[in-house]
Amino acid sequence: MNRHIFALQQVARRCISSSARRPVENNVPQKQKLFQEDNGIPVHLKGGTADALLYRTTMALTVLGAGYVVYELVKAAFPQKKD
Repeated sequence: MNRHIFALQQVARRCISSSARRPVENNVPQKQKLFQEDNGIPVHLKGGTADALLYRTTMALTVLGAGYVVYELVKAAFPQKKD
């Protein structure tokens, strides 16, 4: 039993420490250039289509949530009469 645990520890250690890493390109300068460019687009939309979609979804959920809160407040303020 101990031999199996020791073998598992060796395999796990070997996989983590000796695995070749993929070189990662540094994209920070390109992103800084994109976001600091003065082109009239708000910074929260400069990321492209995904940012625009996320922004519109957030705004729609906010408006729907606010409308639902107002509806519930009006419903609570004017309770229906029980016959």
